[in-house]
Order: sequence, then C-alpha cells, then structure tokens
Amino acid sequence: MSTRPLNDDEVLTEMNKMVAFIKQEALEKAREIRIKADEEFAIEKAKLVKQEQQAIDAQYEKKRKGAEVAQKIAQSTLTNKSRLKLLHQREQHLQELFSTSRASVLTLAKDDGRYVQFLEGFISQGFLQLLEPSVTLFARKQDVSLVEKAAANAATTYKEISGREVKYTIEGSLGGDGAGGIKLLNGSRRITIDNTLDERLRLLEDRMLPEIRKDLFGPNENRKFYT
Repeated sequence: MSTRPLNDDEVLTEMNKMVAFIKQEALEKAREIRIKADEEFAIEKAKLVKQEQQAIDAQYEKKRKGAEVAQKIAQSTLTNKSRLKLLHQREQHLQELFSTSRASVLTLAKDDGRYVQFLEGFISQGFLQLLEPSVTLFARKQDVSLVEKAAANAATTYKEISGREVKYTIEGSLGGDGAGGIKLLNGSRRITIDNTLDERLRLLEDRMLPEIRKDLFGPNENRKFYT
C-alpha cells in the first residue's frame, strides 16, 4: 500500500501528540522523583531526629549521673563533717570528764589521812611486785613525812603477807608538779614501778575508756566483736 507524505497540518498534529506524550512521561517521572525524594527526606529526617534524640538523652543521662555523683559527694562530705564534729564533741566531753577526775585526784593529796592510806596501799603493792630486800621510794618533797609513815605500815603488811623483810630508803626527788603518789626502784636499780597518782589515773583512763565511751555514747555501731 502506498503512503503519501504528511501535509503540514498532519505533521503538526503528530508533533503535538509526541510533545504531549513526552510531557506526560516527564510529569510522571517528576512525580516519581518527588515521591522518592519525599520518602528519602522523611527517612533521613527521622534518622537525624533519632540521632539528636539519642545525643540529647545521652547528654541528659551524663548530666544526671554527674548530678547524682555530686550529690553523693556533697552528702558524704557533710556526713563526714558531722561525724568529725560529733567525735570532736565526744572527745571534749571525755577530756572534761578526765579533767574532773584529775581535779578530784589533786584534792586527795590534800587530805593527809586518806592520802597516807593510798600511799600505804601503793607501797605495799610495789613491795609485793618487786619482792626485793631493798627498795628506794621516790616521793614529792612535800610528801616525805607522809611517805615515811605509809612505808613503815606497808613494810609491816609486806612481812605479814610474804614473810620477808624489806629495807627502804626515801628520796624526795619526785616532781612536785604531779598529783602525788610514789615510785619504787629495786636494789639493782633496773626495775621501776610507777605508782604515782598521775600514772594510775592514766592507766585507769586507758583501761576504762571503752566502757566510759559505751556508757556515755552507747555501743559503737561499727564494732562487731566485744571481748
């Protein structure tokens, strides 16, 4: 079948059809590209939002933990300060108690009758500990006459208990700033027994300190074992 060439109007019509088809294809492609772009934008946006949210959460958690640590440190510091203050106040109370005891001891040496009895007991105890034939007694200068009386009675008591004689000499060279009492030195001058009131009080304070603390402040919560 023979074909004839298209006239101008027909050519224009075909071209218009082709242009319309191409335009339609372009519009479809543009729509597909726009939809795809919107989808990728939404995905990327959600990803960025999630990342930022995670970063914010991490930063918040870091700050929260930092605040908790700071709070614990502050509480610990305050607790330690309170504990140290309490311990300091307790120690002050104990020192006041001991000061009162020392003041009472100082008054003892002013009562000759009671003081001689104490000296006699201290000297007798020292004689029995040493079990020596000769002993030197050291006393305060102002106590020498009282010590002579107490030592004589102590020597008698010592003989009644041990069956032994003891010779003693008295020296008034003990420091006069103490509360009083006696020191004993054996014949070879190697063994000393400190029966001064200051030393006896110090030993008593050390020995009774746990009991005093318990009576004044209650049992120690941190202590698990008691003897």
